[in-house]
Amino acid sequence: MENRRLLLGDEAIALGAIHAGISGVYAYPGTPSTEITEFIQNNDIARERALHSTWCTNEKTAMEAALGMSYAGKRALVCMKHVGMNVAADAFVNSAITGVNGGLVVLAADDPSMHSSQNEQDSRFYGRFAMIPVLEPSTQQEAYDMMSYAFQLSESLKLPILMRVVTRMAHSRAGVEVKELQNENELNPDNERAHWVLLPANARRQYAALVEKQAQLVGSSECSPYNIYKPAAGRAPLGVIACGIAYNYVMENVGADVPVLKVSQYPLPEARIKELAANCDALIVMEDGQPIVEETVKGMLSADYPLYGRLTGHLPRTGELTPDNVAKALGIETEATFAAAEQVVGRPPALCQGCGHRDVYNALNAVAAEFPGARIFGDIGCYTLGALPPFRAIDSCVDMGASITMAKGAADAGVHPAIAVIGDSTFTHSGMTGLLDAVNDKANITVLLSDNLTTAMTGGQDSAGTNKFEAICLGLGVEPEHVRVVVPIPKNMEEITRILREEIAYEGVSVIIPRRECMQTLNRKLRQKRNAK
Repeated sequence: MENRRLLLGDEAIALGAIHAGISGVYAYPGTPSTEITEFIQNNDIARERALHSTWCTNEKTAMEAALGMSYAGKRALVCMKHVGMNVAADAFVNSAITGVNGGLVVLAADDPSMHSSQNEQDSRFYGRFAMIPVLEPSTQQEAYDMMSYAFQLSESLKLPILMRVVTRMAHSRAGVEVKELQNENELNPDNERAHWVLLPANARRQYAALVEKQAQLVGSSECSPYNIYKPAAGRAPLGVIACGIAYNYVMENVGADVPVLKVSQYPLPEARIKELAANCDALIVMEDGQPIVEETVKGMLSADYPLYGRLTGHLPRTGELTPDNVAKALGIETEATFAAAEQVVGRPPALCQGCGHRDVYNALNAVAAEFPGARIFGDIGCYTLGALPPFRAIDSCVDMGASITMAKGAADAGVHPAIAVIGDSTFTHSGMTGLLDAVNDKANITVLLSDNLTTAMTGGQDSAGTNKFEAICLGLGVEPEHVRVVVPIPKNMEEITRILREEIAYEGVSVIIPRRECMQTLNRKLRQKRNAK
């Protein structure tokens, strides 16, 4: 085995999981987590071992499948971006109550500064909410090493482990020393039914046991090899608590005269924090994301102890940390290395040339202009770019699947026409239940299920409903004559606009499926075909 590899953070996590002996990875694609599962799918060892690595319909199904593999005694990894934690939350939180059998690691990739996301939520809240350990690597090497550690910790505590990374960690590269490949666990389904059947009587016992484990979790954090205290020679005017990737930015700016507590395992090591505070006149907390540690540490120390961070304005309240803003918070004058170049003109993203979504929006705008009260509810995917020039076709985009249910609610309030635009992968992720609500309530909405035969926004992964959408819509109760399929190309514009008018006139639920393959995946297939000759 090659001992040193140049890896993205995501790739280090993936390789670490393979070497830790996982038997499966379960995920729904979402930036910045997608490359983890893709790496495993394309890895020779994973193929030789036939590790399970099929994309799931959504994050909840991924979490539940991974929990099922854990129940069977095998190690499982489940991956998602931070907003996916909202979808997986029901199964995730309850997995802390059931506990695990084989090791289970949940990887949440957060996106401070919202490079490709709707919000900046911090997944560490979910770890605290579920009362389980959280790991947060500061380097690609730690990301790799932590996978084996996490699975061992999971099996020793009988709890799932949440591992949180941020975009800069996921998508930056570094050299990583790799270790020996571990064997997979043997099949060993759990025989203790009371752990897994969360009837109230069982759940109360399990919850009490989880609460009792909290002291053990804190003890594990206090002695964790990833929580490192670097004291100064004497008493210091300022000490630093540096969490995850922020540790790198701190160490770029301080010397041995500044005491630093690196935190990469939670719950917080309270004894170490108090030791640091006792040796400093003030503390500053450096954390990428929301001020979770800052708020918690404030409760640990006396009310008059000076504590600085995002809440005090010493660091920006929003956005990701950089070496520049960390240096400024430490009172160090530096040249703004990471500031955006003023002479570079911003280039907003746009739909690809030749994309079928373009033709959908051209037709939709032409017809919607005929109805002064028309409202178009969008969804999550590359077609969300229809909100930008030149189309400006979308009036809302909130979360996965919201287009159909928001259109239904607007129609219930009297909006007409209420039109939903949703992509193929998003529809199977969380749009189907909304369509069932609309059918059951006989809502007066028109749904455009724009099918480009792939999960295009995140790189062309398989879409769960490909070749099944008409059957799904009919199965959910949409009338057969109001499930219409069109091919979105310019020469079909007259047909598409006619069908749009017909379905808007229909007082009920109609689904129009514009279907044409994504240009990117089509070009990729053509290149592969040419190269194969």
